[in-house]
Amino acid sequence: MATSPKRVLIYRLGSLGDTLIALPALHLVARAFPQAERRILTNFPVNVKAPPAAAILENSGLVQGYFRYVVGMRSPRELISLWWQLLRWRPEVLVYMGSARGVESARRDEKFFRLCGIKRLIGVPLTEDMQQNRLEQLTQALEPEGARLTRNLAELGDAQLDDPASWDLRLTSAEHTRAQEALTPAAGLPVIAVSVGTKVQSKDWGRENWRTLLEHIAALYPNHALALCGASEEAEASNFAAEGWKQNSTKRVINLCGVLTPRESAAVFAQSQIFIGHDSGPMHLAAAVQTPCVAIFAARNKPRVWFPYGKQHRVVYHQTDCWGCGLETCIVEKKKCLTSITVDEVITEVRAILG
Repeated sequence: MATSPKRVLIYRLGSLGDTLIALPALHLVARAFPQAERRILTNFPVNVKAPPAAAILENSGLVQGYFRYVVGMRSPRELISLWWQLLRWRPEVLVYMGSARGVESARRDEKFFRLCGIKRLIGVPLTEDMQQNRLEQLTQALEPEGARLTRNLAELGDAQLDDPASWDLRLTSAEHTRAQEALTPAAGLPVIAVSVGTKVQSKDWGRENWRTLLEHIAALYPNHALALCGASEEAEASNFAAEGWKQNSTKRVINLCGVLTPRESAAVFAQSQIFIGHDSGPMHLAAAVQTPCVAIFAARNKPRVWFPYGKQHRVVYHQTDCWGCGLETCIVEKKKCLTSITVDEVITEVRAILG
């Protein structure tokens, strides 16, 4: 009888959003290997002691540790150091959750992990079908990225993507309490959560749009409080947008940018009626806690692949002729896919959720 593996290595790079859309895959691995120590090989930003994944997965019990990976690593010394770390830890299973970077890249990764002594490799995308988001025939829509990841791990079982438990961050009572404290100024009013920030120029809808949107929403929902969430560098843009709200509402504006951890922000979203924001980490946080989202998407990615998962969300996406460009900075087309989205369109989607 085969013994259960004691050490499972998970390969997943990326940002907060990349970690969040992998939650069903991580829950699947935890169910498949409940007794194993599960560690992630993931990227660590320069001069930061913890990877982005830790900000999402700490306290969740889904993983127990991290190995450092420098994106774009080409140094033989660094590669040998990583190889030696993994070899010493002696993982018995690799679960591959890498992004689609081509079959040749996947083959190189496979060789490296074999050299680390790992005998069982799961999910390495060695075919074009495993690399691509499938076109679903019934809806003629592309498969969400979270679904592609779990499809490649099908040998571990059903990932149950439609079950909210598969997206569970396992927020702690302390994190929920911190969120309640942060929302105290709302004085018990229902909360509209908004995140105006994005790290990518091509995803930014624009300061004036956000300000006008909040001006209209304040008039439509006079008995709601506003909570603004994001990184500390987004506090000023959030304050600018909030000036629109203040023109039509005396109800509290709570700017939490830079105040809360990502998991505490998720707890705030869990206590909010709606989340409104860009294609961003906060949007995926809100979706993970099952809060209905109105998401404003650029067409830099193909439709649906990175949309918030779930039928309760409303996405505003204009599929222009240059869709799928993948650009982080859009100058030639002047972000026409995004700037063509009107405030009225977004308000329509907000009203579809809030009534």
